[in-house]
Amino acid sequence: MSSKSSRNLILVLAAVFSLGGYLIASSLKFRIGFPLDDAWIHQTYARNLAYWGEWAFWRGQVSGGSTAPLWSALLAIGYLLKISPFFWSFLLGGVLLLGLAEVGEGFLRKTVPEYHSTFPWVGVFLIGEWHLVWAAVSGMETLLYALLITTVLVLLATGKRNFLLFGMLIGLSLWVRPGGITLLGPVVVVAVLSKGGGKQIFRNLFGIALGFGIFLSLYLFFNLSLTGTPWPNTFYAKQAEYALLRELAPLWKRFLAEINLPLIGAGALLLPGIFVFGWRALQRRDLGLLVGMLWFLGNAAIYAWKLPVIYQHGRYMMPAMPIFFLCGLGGTIQLIMEVRSKRWGRVVAPAWSLSVLLVWIGFWVMGANAFAEDVAFIESEMVVTAQWVSEHIPPDALIAAHDIGALGYFDGRELVDLAGLVSPEVIPFVRDEIKLADYMDKRNVDYLIVFPSWYETLSEGLPLVYNTGGHFSPAIGGENMIIYQWVR
Repeated sequence: MSSKSSRNLILVLAAVFSLGGYLIASSLKFRIGFPLDDAWIHQTYARNLAYWGEWAFWRGQVSGGSTAPLWSALLAIGYLLKISPFFWSFLLGGVLLLGLAEVGEGFLRKTVPEYHSTFPWVGVFLIGEWHLVWAAVSGMETLLYALLITTVLVLLATGKRNFLLFGMLIGLSLWVRPGGITLLGPVVVVAVLSKGGGKQIFRNLFGIALGFGIFLSLYLFFNLSLTGTPWPNTFYAKQAEYALLRELAPLWKRFLAEINLPLIGAGALLLPGIFVFGWRALQRRDLGLLVGMLWFLGNAAIYAWKLPVIYQHGRYMMPAMPIFFLCGLGGTIQLIMEVRSKRWGRVVAPAWSLSVLLVWIGFWVMGANAFAEDVAFIESEMVVTAQWVSEHIPPDALIAAHDIGALGYFDGRELVDLAGLVSPEVIPFVRDEIKLADYMDKRNVDYLIVFPSWYETLSEGLPLVYNTGGHFSPAIGGENMIIYQWVR
């Protein structure tokens, strides 16, 4: 067996062990499931697409409630093949995590001559990095987006610059998250500043525009035909819902909170490596590498500005983390190789390596526990509620709810979505409880399903119909989801 085949086998086994450990943890805690209610939104769109050929959250009513149409379409394949939605989602996550590991391995073996180990340390690091494992088993599009980002930035840094391909990859990323458009920044900078005269620059930019334009035009047509807006409902709804967070802290504090997210774990010990890697890239005037590192900072700044949420382990920043880890690992490997030849380095180098390994393992374990708690929370609150609604609430009753994923999947009736994902008409007043209540009255809502503390007054004085009584949410400082009868 060749060394490359051996490395690939190690990565596959590592992925099976890493993802399997998280799934076993959730099974032991409560049961197998997804750690986010949003994952059920994708499953609902995927099932409706596969079974009835409709891009709809509710049968017969097209909508733009999926942020990642490409991901929902990939999930639909599982339904066509009659595969368990859990198994198919986790399989896709595992394949994408393997893809990241392969891209990362190739990147550092080309850019860091000191890294020539027969064991794929970099790939295994990514496969076991707890943020990325959590993302792989989340049922979300996170790792698909991460793989597209990392591929573009790695190709920029390694000199394989097919600008038509760059444009196509960036255009494709829009179908996963609208934020993919930010990748135009580093690619255009490299296209303009690369060697060659004006004709070469024109060819570079034309390639980007052509590749990107094909996917962009299809994406805009898709959204405009569904909702009449160029972006999915979620693009507008999330910004409206979390607008208040932009007022709670200055931009610089929000920015620091965003870039701190990959440091929660072994990434903290890679920070010196980041500075070394960046400094040496600057000395070499390695434009492709520098713009990738600057993109990471710019991406964090955009989230701090427009969507400053760091909950759920920083899932919005997770797609940008692989490039951070790769640069950190590259610089760390270079530093360790340099200092170990010195007398004091004979102690520091192995101690540093061992510290990274132990912290990496420790956070993998803690991440497994966090994933298990997240799944138990969703399953014992959102899923249990949705199943109860399906069995006990009359099918002609109208429900208003903030979390619609599991409700859409297990019950399937039309809802009033208080978050605006599939009810875009509420987005202008998504945080105005008086207007929400008036709107619910106009729609003749019969039941309200929320966590009581998520709204200050909306559920006050309403008759209680059902309480999940789950113990996982209170155990982590939360509360139970409640069904109220809507009477005013």
